[in-house]
Amino acid sequence: MPQLDEEFEQLVATMKRAAALLRDAGIPHALGGGLACWARGGPQTEHDVDFVVKPEVAERAQAALGAAGFRTERPPEPWLLKAFDGDLLVDLIFDPQGGPVDDELLARCDEIEVSAMPILVLPIEDVLVQKLLVLSEQEPDYTSVLEIARALREQIDWDDVRARTKGSPFAVAFFTLLAELDILPTK
Repeated sequence: MPQLDEEFEQLVATMKRAAALLRDAGIPHALGGGLACWARGGPQTEHDVDFVVKPEVAERAQAALGAAGFRTERPPEPWLLKAFDGDLLVDLIFDPQGGPVDDELLARCDEIEVSAMPILVLPIEDVLVQKLLVLSEQEPDYTSVLEIARALREQIDWDDVRARTKGSPFAVAFFTLLAELDILPTK
C-alpha cells in the first residue's frame, strides 16, 4: 500500500498545483470526479484529476496549465481538454453528461479545504450523475460509482440522482444493484 499512498499524494499535489494555476488565472472551476468524492470522505482515487470549467474558458484554462509546464492535448472527445503534469492527467471538463458547466452548477458547489487548500468541490450528486450517464455497453464498469455510493450513501440525495438519470438503463441497473446490496439507506 505505500506505493498507492505515494501515487495518491502525487495526484493530490497535481490537483493543488492545477487549482492554484486556474485560480491565479481567474478561471472559475470546481473539483470533480473521484477527488471531489474523496474530499467529502469517499475512497482515494488513483485515476486522474477532474476539474469542471465553463465552455467559454476551457481553452484559456488549458493554456494556463500549458504555460506552467503541463503538456496539453486536445482529445477526440468534444467535451473536455487534457493537460498532463508529467504522467498525471488533468481533465478540464466543460460539457459533461448530465448538464452544462455554468454559474448554476458552480453555485451548487461547496468550498472545502482539500489538503489545506480551499477549493470549490462538485456535489456528489453531480459526480454520480456524470459517471452514471457515461456508462454504456462498451464501458459498463460500475466500480467507481459503487465505491462512491457505499462510502458516501448518507450524504447523497438519491431522489435527485434517480430523477436526473431516469432515462439511462445503466442507472436503472445501478439502483437495482444498490437495493440488492443494501447500500441505499432505508427511509
